[in-house]
Parts: sequence; C-alpha cells; structure tokens
Amino acid sequence: MTMTGTIAGVAAVAGLSICLAWLYNRLVRLRNLARSSWSDIDVLLKKRHDLVGNLVETVKGYAAYEKDTLLGVTEARARAMRAEGPGRRGEDEGVLGEKLSSLFAVAEGYPDLKANASFLELQKQLAEIENGIEYARRYYNAVVRDYNTATETFPSNMVASGFGFGGAEFFQLDAAAERERTNVRLS
Repeated sequence: MTMTGTIAGVAAVAGLSICLAWLYNRLVRLRNLARSSWSDIDVLLKKRHDLVGNLVETVKGYAAYEKDTLLGVTEARARAMRAEGPGRRGEDEGVLGEKLSSLFAVAEGYPDLKANASFLELQKQLAEIENGIEYARRYYNAVVRDYNTATETFPSNMVASGFGFGGAEFFQLDAAAERERTNVRLS
C-alpha cells in the first residue's frame, strides 16, 4: 500500500468515525431533550392534580349533594396520577378534563360558589396550568417527532439500531369531547 492510499484510508476511517460520533451525539441530545420535556409536562400535571384536589374540596362545601360529580373527578384524578407513559397518561388526562368540565357545569348552578374568591382563584390557576400543559405538550411532541425521525431515517437509523435508541411515544389528549364543537353563548 502506498503512502497516499494509507492517508486516504485513515482519512476515510476518521471521517466515518466523526460522522458516527456526530449522529450518536445528536440522538443522545434528542433523547435527553424528549425526557426533559416530558419531565416538564409531568411537573405541570402534578400541579394540575394538586389544584383539582383543592377545587373538589372547595366545591364540596357548596354542592354537597353533587356526590357523583365530585366522585367522578376524584377517581379520574387518581387514575391520571397513576398512569404510566405518555399514551396512557394522555388518555387518563383527557378523562380528567371531561370530568372537570362537568364539575364546572355543576358550579354554574351555585351562584355563591361562582362568587367565592377561592373558587375563582383556583379556576384562574387551572386555566393557566392548562395553557402551560398545552405549550409543553406541543414542545414535547415536536421533540419526539424530531427524535423519531432521526431514529428512523438513514444513516442515523443505523446508529440508532446499533446503540439501542428506540422511538418515543407522543403525548396526546384524545378525549372525544376535545374533538367536538364548543358552543359559546353570550348573554
């Protein structure tokens, strides 16, 4: 082998090594970003769950005979808190959202409750958290999309399969009520 051939071979191996290292590091960065952004969602959902507990207690004081609604919210909250993984968590959070809607519908029938400062503050905080969850969910799903694309496209899919990088699960709130048209009445 000539000196030129040896240099070309070493350059090719070095170039391939650099390319593989870059692909590997990109996959690690995307996976860690997905994990971090999921953790952000988890924090917001924990805040939501804590707030729902306070909301239920506030409503109990005014609407004691609405036991079925309060029980439904409490059970949905408990299921959502136990859910594992983005897919299951999304389903259970969607159910909790439906139950919260029914709780607010019940609150409409209690003027004293609607005027209660604690209830109004909890309602405001819940709206803020819901907005934060929506933003965090969009960000997480964008990162998951990029990560999954990187694990499935050539040549990074070869690095991904060789080092055990698997796809990540999207976080979707797939409650049927979310797809229905919302009627708004201005009175």
